[in-house]
This record gives sequence, C-alpha cells and structure tokens, in this order.
Amino acid sequence: MIQAIKPKVTLVGAGPGDPELITLKAVLALNKADVVLYDALIDKSLLKHAPTQAIKIFVGKRVGKHSCPQEETNRLCVENALKHGHVVRLKGGDPFVFGRGAEEIDFIEAFGIPTEVVPGITSAVAVPASVGIPVTKRGISESFWVITATTSSGELSRDIAIAAQSTATVVILMGTKKLPAIVKAFLQAGKSDLPVAIIQNGTTKEERYVAGTIQDIQSKAAQSNIAAPAIIIVGEVVRESYNLKEIFEDVVKISSRV
Repeated sequence: MIQAIKPKVTLVGAGPGDPELITLKAVLALNKADVVLYDALIDKSLLKHAPTQAIKIFVGKRVGKHSCPQEETNRLCVENALKHGHVVRLKGGDPFVFGRGAEEIDFIEAFGIPTEVVPGITSAVAVPASVGIPVTKRGISESFWVITATTSSGELSRDIAIAAQSTATVVILMGTKKLPAIVKAFLQAGKSDLPVAIIQNGTTKEERYVAGTIQDIQSKAAQSNIAAPAIIIVGEVVRESYNLKEIFEDVVKISSRV
C-alpha cells in the first residue's frame, strides 16, 4: 500500500559554521528529512544527519555568485514538500536573523503546507565569542546592536550611523564591502579610537581575524586580505578579548611614547 505524502517544511538554523554548534533539535529534524535544501555556508558534514535516501539540493548564495535566487528556493520548498513530504530547509546561523526565514515561511504557508522553525545559534553572538569577544560585559557595554550593512536597496544601513552615537557594541553582518562607509560613519561620530575586529569564517577551521581601531582597520583588513563571509564587531568589548589583548596593549605602548 502506497503511503500518502504528508507535506511539511521545517526551517532549521545550522549555527555559525562549526558543525558541532548545530542544536540537537536541528539534528533530529534532519533525521526525519525526505529532502534537504541547504545553503552555501553549511558544513557538508551536517548532511550526514539526514537519511541516506534523502534528496540533498544545494540552493546556496555567495557574494557575487547568486546560484539560486530566493524566489526559486521558495518554489523548491513547496514543490518538494508536495512531491516528497518532509523538507528541511537548512540555513546558516539563525534563520530569522537576516536569513530571510520569515519570507520563506510566508510563501510556504500560503500553499497550506505546515511549517516549523528550529532556531539556530546566531553568528552575531557566536562568532565574536569564538575569539573571546563578549558582546556585553558589565561596566563596558550594556547592550548590543546587530545590523546588516547592506539594505535591500544595496545602500548602507542608516542604523549604523545611529548605533555609532551609542556606547553599545555594534555587530555588523555582511559588511566587508561597506567597510569604508562604516568607518566613515564612526569617524563622523568622533569614534576614531574605538576598537574593531573583523572575523572571517568564524567558528570554522578557516577562521581568520584582524583587529585595530576605526582609524586603522581598513589598512589592516587590506593587509590581511580579510574578505566575506565576515563579521565586524565595533566597541570597547573588543579590547576584552583574551586573544586580542596583545594587539591593544601594543597600541597603548605606542601611544604612550608619542
């Protein structure tokens, strides 16, 4: 007897990059997948959590290489759910933190297909932590902003200039190409000496980072060839990292000699 297909889409956050940082609930969802649609930043080893017979479809997008437009990904979610049953849409980080997860849910539910969301560990917090940067610390930072550098129109987010006026930690996603504009916003706020770190491929074996201040981070990033995918952290908490202490101690020594 042929079993009736029960369409369902589970939107799963895979975490910031390290495959061990995926949640147990996410692994259990993958265990029950008939189809997995996965992004570019997903560690391929995570696909082993899905059944061998499950269909695995790459729908990733990288900077300058949009291999699968969002509309096509939405369509594939619906099409495969109706045809095969349980679709796991595997996304990097948390699907609701600049992951367009809400858009995908809206599209899928318009077809009457049940959905579920499994949150993921967001890179906005985990990547700074991977190099010892706390996004908040008593007496240093009472809050943190998470901002996408580029808006849907391709412009620099105006929230960055507002955040630069505060004492909050500012975590900027998708910002490497906008670094000159980001630096300008903080310079205009009189924050030339504010510490900055840029972390590429955070939490993975390919993790690289560079740190400095607003006034010298551009030259340091260029010298280090730091590129996307990367996260920018701006704020006094950057000095608190045990991995970066020597950098800022050297800055203090040089400044004291001048």
